[in-house]
Amino acid sequence: MIGQQLINTLAAWAAPYRDRRMLTLLALGFSSGLPAPLVFSNLSIWLRDVGVSRTDIGLFALAATPYAINFLWAPLIDRLRLPYFSARFGRRRGWALFTQLLLLTAIALLSLTHPEKNLHLVALGVLFVTFVSATQDIVVDAYRIEVLEPHQYGSGSAAAIWGWHLGGTLVGAAGGLYLADQFGWNTAYLLLAFGVLVGMLAILSSPEPKRPPPAETLAEESRALAHLERWRELPAMLRHALGWIYVSLIAPFAEFTRRKGWIWILVFIFVFKLGDALLGRMSGVFYRELGFSLTEIAEVAKIYGFAANILGIVVGGVLVARVGVLKALLFSGLATAITNLTYSWLAVSGQSWLVFIIALATDNFTTGLVTVAFVAYLSSLCNSAYTATQYALLASLGNLARIWLSASSGWMVDSLGGDWALFFIMTAIIALIGLPLLWVLMKYFPAPLQVRQAEDKGGGSS
Repeated sequence: MIGQQLINTLAAWAAPYRDRRMLTLLALGFSSGLPAPLVFSNLSIWLRDVGVSRTDIGLFALAATPYAINFLWAPLIDRLRLPYFSARFGRRRGWALFTQLLLLTAIALLSLTHPEKNLHLVALGVLFVTFVSATQDIVVDAYRIEVLEPHQYGSGSAAAIWGWHLGGTLVGAAGGLYLADQFGWNTAYLLLAFGVLVGMLAILSSPEPKRPPPAETLAEESRALAHLERWRELPAMLRHALGWIYVSLIAPFAEFTRRKGWIWILVFIFVFKLGDALLGRMSGVFYRELGFSLTEIAEVAKIYGFAANILGIVVGGVLVARVGVLKALLFSGLATAITNLTYSWLAVSGQSWLVFIIALATDNFTTGLVTVAFVAYLSSLCNSAYTATQYALLASLGNLARIWLSASSGWMVDSLGGDWALFFIMTAIIALIGLPLLWVLMKYFPAPLQVRQAEDKGGGSS
């Protein structure tokens, strides 16, 4: 009886993932995650292996700036049609295939560089990869939102995150380390470039989203164009261009700034994952300096870590459903700060296999927790009229600290005289900065936008 109840419960939990669209989102998440280790963790190890300083390795984080500012061109992707691609495959699928072709090319070109000979050329190659990858992320997020119904957003986000870790953690990172150990870094990057084909095949075998533009967006555009039509002294083409600029570029940001507590929200998003970013940027360098081989790092940091991360994603989804987004953020943020201290334990223990596994497993588990809660929170903040642009804006802001401020991570370690234990203690303290801001949001601005909209429609109150 108990066994049957357990089976029924598991079947109910699995039901949302039986939709074929979840497999598409899994593959698109794979394509989005694949470039991440190639410009972050694995790149840091490659650079260190050829003698690049820790400070210079940290500065390479700046080349990933496109991930933090892709909201600037997100409205263009929302509106512009590509020659051939848009007509042949549709607006979303056309942009997806175009960016995936560019991404495959960019990673292949990066594989031809040699950091020991020309570090600046490597930086340009990384910048090309991150720009195209950040553009692909805009398209994938928009496709995910538009191809699903609102009640499927949770399961769709989980499928995309699982796919991201399949591509980024398992294949790109662990697989990349294995390939580099066997064939060298250049060959590893070249082979991984063809991993982008997974996302391309998914797009080619999936439908174009059919959801029409929201009525409120069309109404806003009509009002703006009607107002501009009164400016008869301006040429008609200019009036229409100004209307397009307002609806595409200005309205999504203006709507967000009219909300209560919007500054608090943006500051929280900016600082919440800073401690995790500082740790992640230098973790690969730390493992190598402890004496672990590339294969050992792949086996522990990427295989054990991957399993722990997937478990964290599953538990994170349950946690969000049980206690709500904000409480889940508080719990997962505190857990993430605590697990940063396990790296200090590893630094003191030296090349301890057991402590290495514990540190990596706990860190990846809490990363899964916090990622699900954070993505759910960002999604809840998006107005349905401007989902793609606002999500790109909020996600970019969340990436900003991770990319820009993590560039100082190598300098921090050098300034501490290579004291890794103290460095990781500092990352744990920094990871706590966002929690007081979260308390403010919980106390004064507890209702995400989607909840407020549902209450407004139902006549309830916050």
